[in-house]
Amino acid sequence: MAIRTARSPDAIFSSSSSTHSKWIYDVFLCFRGEDTRKNFTDHLYFALRDAGIKIFKDDNELRRGQYLASELIRAIQGSRMSIIIFSRNYAASRWCMEELVEIMECRRTLKQLVLPIFYDVEPSDVRSQTGSFAEAFAKHEEHYLLDMDKVLKWRRALCEAANLSGWDLRKTADGHEAKFIRKIVEEISRELNNTHLFIALYPVGVDSHVQDITFGLNVGANDIRMVGILGMGGIGKTTIAKAIYNQFFHGFEGKSFLANVRETSKEPRGQVHLQEQLLSDILKTSEIKISSVDRGINMIKERLCNKAILVILDDVDQMEQLNAICRRREWFGLGSRIIITTRDEHLLKELEVDSVYRVTAMNDIDSLKLFSWHAFRNSYPIEDYTKLSRSVVAYCGGLPLALEVLGSFLFSRSMLEWESALDKLKRIPHEQIQNKLRISFDGLSDNTEKDIFLDISCFFLGKDIDYVVKILDGCGFFAKIGISVLIQRCLLKVGETNEFTMHDLLRDMGREIVREQHPNEPGKWSRLWLHEDAFDILTNHEGTNAVEGLTLELTSLSKMNFNSEAFIKMQRLRLLQLDHVRLTGDYKYLSKELRLLCWHGFPLKFIPNDFYPRNVVVIDLQYSNLKKVWESPKQLFEKMKILNLSHSHYLSQTPDFSKLQNLEQLILEDCTSLLEVHHSIGDLSDLVLVNLKDCKCLKSLPRSFYKLKSLENLILSGCSKMNNLADNLGEMESLTTLLADRTAIRQVPFSIVQLKNLKYLSLCGCKGSLSKSLPSLLWSWISPRKSPKSVNLLPAALQGLNSLTHLCLWDCNLSDDGIPTDLWNLCSLKILDLRCNSFESLSTTLGGLSKLQDLKLGHCRNLKSIPDLPASLIFLDAKHCTALERMPDLSKLSNMNGLSLSNCHKLVEIPGLVKRSNPIVSVHIEGCMNVSHTFKQSFLRLQEWVRRGVGRVFGIVLPGNQIPDWFTYQCEGPSLYFKVPTADPILNEFGVCVVFASRVQVLSSYKRTVSYINHTKNTVLTNLAVTSGQFPLEDHLLLGNRVLTNDFEDGDEVEVLLDWGPEIIVKKMGVHLVYERVVDGKDEDHAIVVPARTYPGPAQDLTRTRLRLVRDPNGTY
Repeated sequence: MAIRTARSPDAIFSSSSSTHSKWIYDVFLCFRGEDTRKNFTDHLYFALRDAGIKIFKDDNELRRGQYLASELIRAIQGSRMSIIIFSRNYAASRWCMEELVEIMECRRTLKQLVLPIFYDVEPSDVRSQTGSFAEAFAKHEEHYLLDMDKVLKWRRALCEAANLSGWDLRKTADGHEAKFIRKIVEEISRELNNTHLFIALYPVGVDSHVQDITFGLNVGANDIRMVGILGMGGIGKTTIAKAIYNQFFHGFEGKSFLANVRETSKEPRGQVHLQEQLLSDILKTSEIKISSVDRGINMIKERLCNKAILVILDDVDQMEQLNAICRRREWFGLGSRIIITTRDEHLLKELEVDSVYRVTAMNDIDSLKLFSWHAFRNSYPIEDYTKLSRSVVAYCGGLPLALEVLGSFLFSRSMLEWESALDKLKRIPHEQIQNKLRISFDGLSDNTEKDIFLDISCFFLGKDIDYVVKILDGCGFFAKIGISVLIQRCLLKVGETNEFTMHDLLRDMGREIVREQHPNEPGKWSRLWLHEDAFDILTNHEGTNAVEGLTLELTSLSKMNFNSEAFIKMQRLRLLQLDHVRLTGDYKYLSKELRLLCWHGFPLKFIPNDFYPRNVVVIDLQYSNLKKVWESPKQLFEKMKILNLSHSHYLSQTPDFSKLQNLEQLILEDCTSLLEVHHSIGDLSDLVLVNLKDCKCLKSLPRSFYKLKSLENLILSGCSKMNNLADNLGEMESLTTLLADRTAIRQVPFSIVQLKNLKYLSLCGCKGSLSKSLPSLLWSWISPRKSPKSVNLLPAALQGLNSLTHLCLWDCNLSDDGIPTDLWNLCSLKILDLRCNSFESLSTTLGGLSKLQDLKLGHCRNLKSIPDLPASLIFLDAKHCTALERMPDLSKLSNMNGLSLSNCHKLVEIPGLVKRSNPIVSVHIEGCMNVSHTFKQSFLRLQEWVRRGVGRVFGIVLPGNQIPDWFTYQCEGPSLYFKVPTADPILNEFGVCVVFASRVQVLSSYKRTVSYINHTKNTVLTNLAVTSGQFPLEDHLLLGNRVLTNDFEDGDEVEVLLDWGPEIIVKKMGVHLVYERVVDGKDEDHAIVVPARTYPGPAQDLTRTRLRLVRDPNGTY
């Protein structure tokens, strides 16, 4: 059966999550007195009492007043579980219904167990309010005509309760009440003996994780599922697993929580003990004795294969542990759920789990709340400690373990002690946190994996993975497999731009491992990453043979000199970074074992011949004073992969590449004096990247350059004197990227069409040469207009560039006849950038670009019409096309979610925009002052657009000065207050509409924000809105919405506040509330308006479909 858990307030810590230790009663009995008081309920009451169970049964039949008595509420809240006896006339009693609502609320917030009994009624009548329940609700709706919210709550509570596991008299014990009662007493006694697991003293944020994992578990489905909970140490995996256990264990035939699997397995017969515990927990006997792991496996398969069980294995770190407990799904019965918490993703892959839930760090709000509970015993910092608290929270990086440990450590300490503790943490991690995190490091299988982790934590965070892999492979560390292991063990992550990242506390853990062996002797550390330590080592010549990596970063203005003899003893040095460091003396003292030499601001005019790091992989001498690399090179650098001399403004020539035969990347960006590239470059068979960006004096490349068969990326942008590419460009068969923006290239050779692998071609700012004539065979892909200013930057046909995905021709002075005739045949093209060109129209064949997603036409001031566009298009930018008069029908572009038509002054209509079946997320038509009044009114009536997410980042901007009347709350000015009304559904979003005007035509980059302030809970959510750029002075409307968290609830006092700076006048604002609730039996997400008092009929199951109910100005739904 489906179970939906409502969001519980984090402030409630008396729940079973934290072991409710002072229950007043074991059981609360909820029943209809006139139906069952003197028969079934009495019999059940005495049977429970005789079993030693403490029960609350209300014997007061005649209650007075409108609300439940306070003693009844206390009894419900103080009971470990509630038993609801549904009988024929149960729903007729408003007191029973009020009790039921309170019971279900306690189930949600206190995690109490609720067990329904269906006494001579069908569960479906209760669930759907049919039969006698329909009659009762007909009377309730008549009686509470002006308070339908109450009736809606009753319906919801009935539906939720009827879906819980319980007992049906008609289907149990052949209807014999005595046997029925005995079975109930036995099961309740068993449940009361199964105490909930302690979760956490302050379980902040746990519920949201449980809700997310619940979807993957799909408890109740008739299958066997294995789910992994993955995350770094201290992230909260065990806490979440315990919460899941507490929520679901009562729905299984058996359950077992195997804690500390990693530690238990280390003990003698550890795996056997785990097997014995599993069988004892589920079979409810202490007589289980197992002689060996193999025998235990057979017993698990034999005894559990027909049982639907819940098993949680906590902190697994070896596959043999899983082999002993749960290697095969068929060992367990249908309906079983196996949950594994681990730091090692590879284990979950090997087990082939059904899904993996990655536990992420806590957000800032929850982090501060959890820390405050431990540090102040309150949900927020006390006065004067807020800034310090935020500093500690920032240090913890959302790691629950650190927040709890440091919060408890700082509890009741003075501000001076806090400040001292923070200073210490910058150098030395807290021991308890360090020990917990180090478990993952100690579990690495060999020293190469440990060395990789330590190198990355000390030197390579934020660095490109491919770059680091080359260096680490050069050290003999087998980097690819080692990095894969670190990622799977949750010790390392990969960022969005392929860079290494890791949690700050893991970084500090790695650095502490380096420091702890010789805490007071940095010269004996294997790695030196702190400025002051490296500075002292070089100044005092304290380096030893233990040092493998050192970094010292000075500023370009530094005048500090160090003697090269400081490196004499550091002969195992592999990694050296010296930014703007000056060395006196012979360079022969530098280690011959260097794999990385990164020396920004290298002070010499050439690299001395006595410095020969024979194993070097990367030489990075950016911002150097080099005029040439070596004066008379004699040695080979066979292992060098990367040479980066960027921003070396005195460098006039490249080295002889015959000494660098295995070079893969040559980076010479902004070498403004570079005149030539050595012809030997054509012999580099492994070269994949050449970056010559902004080499302003370079006029050409040697002919041998075009023999490079392996070259993939060629960057020439900003080489303003580069005026040609050789005719044999097409021989560079591996080329995927050619960037030649702002060069003097007048014509790209025809052989470019031979580049079958070319994906990115950018020639922005290349003006091309004037066309004297056009061959008659050319029919234009664009409207065929003759123009004396037409250009032929590209070949007349591009057929053959089948891999091209990005084509950028921004500001190339292209006229109607200046674009290749068969551009539409580029079958892979996704992005076409034609901004700032001179053409007046585009050919209808543009619609043939079947994969085109992004079309940029902005600032094409002669463009008058846009033809039909391909259905694949996602974003169209035609802003500042001041001559644009005609648009295509947008109703056919079902994938489009972005449209920018700002300042298209002649545009009157946008066909199909208001007829679309799905809204566009971002629509900008500001400055389109001639758009018809009919179009604007039609657009503003589209409540559906706001309710379904359009403008989520405030993306609808259009001329206008009236807020639509369907915005419930309206005011003048930049601030609006309101109180969230009482509603059964969940408040899901705020829709916002603003009338504003700009004081200036060009807005600055001021960060304009929309803040949603909950004054009741003292929380703030913020959006950015209205970007910088050109903007008209007339009144405009801006619409958008904000998806909310559970920080906004009934009765909260809320302020929506706009901070848009001095350049914008905010004239009016409106707020529209979007609600979400659970009804009907489908898994859907609709945006509808339910008219007042027309709630779905009693025959419907009101538990599972998600409807977003929109409160209208009259307060109804």
